[in-house]
Amino acid sequence: MVKKRVMLPVEEVDISAVKYQPQAISAPHLTGFALKLFTWLVEAPLIGSVILSVLKKQNGYTQLLRNTVIPEKPMFRPEFPLQEKEPAVVVLDDDGEPAVRVETALGCLGSYDSSQRFSEDSSKFLYWTIRDFAHAYRSKLTTPSAVAEHIISIVEEYNNKKPPMPLLITFSPEEVRKQAAASTQRFEEGYSLSILDGIFMAIKDDIDCYPYTSRSATSWYHEVRDVNKDAVCVSRLRNCGVILIGKANMHELGMGTTGNNPIYGTVRNPHSSDRYTGGSSSGPAALVASGICSAAVGTDGGGSVRIPSSLCGIVGLKTTYGRINMTGSVCDCGTVEVASPLAATVEDAILVYAALAGSSLGDKISLRPSPICFPKLSALDNSDVLQSLRLGKYTEWFNDVYSTEISTKCEDVLNRLSETFGCSTVEIILPEQQEMQAAHVVSIGSESLCALNPDCEDGRGSELTLDTRVSLALFRSFSAADYVAAQCLRRRIMYYFMEAFKKVDVIVTPTTGMTAPKISPSSLINGESNYEVAGYLMRFVLVGNLLGLPAISVPIGHDKEGLPIGLQIIGHPWGEATILRIAHAVEELCSGSRKRPATFYDVLKVK
Repeated sequence: MVKKRVMLPVEEVDISAVKYQPQAISAPHLTGFALKLFTWLVEAPLIGSVILSVLKKQNGYTQLLRNTVIPEKPMFRPEFPLQEKEPAVVVLDDDGEPAVRVETALGCLGSYDSSQRFSEDSSKFLYWTIRDFAHAYRSKLTTPSAVAEHIISIVEEYNNKKPPMPLLITFSPEEVRKQAAASTQRFEEGYSLSILDGIFMAIKDDIDCYPYTSRSATSWYHEVRDVNKDAVCVSRLRNCGVILIGKANMHELGMGTTGNNPIYGTVRNPHSSDRYTGGSSSGPAALVASGICSAAVGTDGGGSVRIPSSLCGIVGLKTTYGRINMTGSVCDCGTVEVASPLAATVEDAILVYAALAGSSLGDKISLRPSPICFPKLSALDNSDVLQSLRLGKYTEWFNDVYSTEISTKCEDVLNRLSETFGCSTVEIILPEQQEMQAAHVVSIGSESLCALNPDCEDGRGSELTLDTRVSLALFRSFSAADYVAAQCLRRRIMYYFMEAFKKVDVIVTPTTGMTAPKISPSSLINGESNYEVAGYLMRFVLVGNLLGLPAISVPIGHDKEGLPIGLQIIGHPWGEATILRIAHAVEELCSGSRKRPATFYDVLKVK
């Protein structure tokens, strides 16, 4: 008989006595025939339940979810206490026009010197920013139509590669040319819709962008779900003049952290073509990292924006749950997923976030979001604000990485923040990490399965990739009681983090526990299942999804193999302005450490 475990009420836990338990996931790494066989076994009625039961016991899920008395009430979606106003910010109306918000955000940035950006000395040059494109258009150095032709030729080149590795799943050169021509005409007539007018962006394939379909990188989802208009976040970008180049590749249904996709082809990391981009927003990250787009929009339900941003050396912002209206995305009814920007720089992430921000009516009523705020980076007191900030660090968690290169680089950045700006690092303890992981898996898995069940019952489940089918088999093994237990754990974890935020302003971690993993050649045809790698990639990011907290990944350098490393900054609820302020400071400190990727395209072509 299994011994029952009884948890103390969360308020009675002695946090100082908590011992960190290193996290490790026990599951087979499978590709090729072995993956086919394993998929068949776990989907079999009797033996499948036995195999999954053993795997869940080995990883502690059975004890955590079924043999434990959890005294807290369930929290079925993030619930946030009222937050204090952030310092040195500009506050905006949630219902304001996107272009007005973008203009306000632009005024919060530092001064712009085009002579430095367009000089012959480009030794420190990495990426053209949104303001660079805007300057080039207004100065008649180039036009959106000219840039469009460069991008179209690059995308078509990728689509014809062998083996296939398309950055975009759906793409129409005519549609891109039409949008670019309209933007070019506006500039010729002496006006623009916003600083984002003529800026090229891609939309992840699980967000509606008319007239394209939304397939979520499956072979069939567009057949069962029509797209008649843009998602709300996409329409906001259009209102600002953004040129949308198509639907970006991704890990099928967002159910993976590598970006592997045997249906359309696996996107390669621009820093090393034999490495994964990370997922599930693989296409958006590669498009931005390779210089093809200034920014892209992805979705993040388990690190799906921050993981590929870290692995590809760009900026990935995950906003507070409910901050951006999800209407028109495939995952618009869950409790862990948000739509958020990927960008080459922090300032570009701020500008795109300004356009995207704005809660749905339902979320305004139920979540009572704090006002949208932008950090005044140009203000004289910005240094004073940085000096006052307290960075929370749970050392044992921080150091639980595959390679110490990652934690060492991240630690170095914290020291430099202290030396340069006076930020203080405060040691904190965040208990029940394994419970947090289990609660997230059950939550996101149950929500995904609920959305897919009708189509799976219609027989479409067999058309999914093998690794997706393995994940769905695991999700089916969770009971209603498991789901409720996970939500009880969510409330406990929320308590620990809210207590930590009474002592610190943000929590800092590496973004991922490892740099970009290698692509196994055998995985390109049938896919790959590797939960150990997924565990390392998701170790630090999933809390932002389970608790709905804002977080950002900012590149800080590279490992010995030249692969990017990201630092994650987690904020308190609705605290986007603070994490953006710190990310901007980190970016300044690490600007000399970033390297242009091996695969890079200069689409502006004005030098």
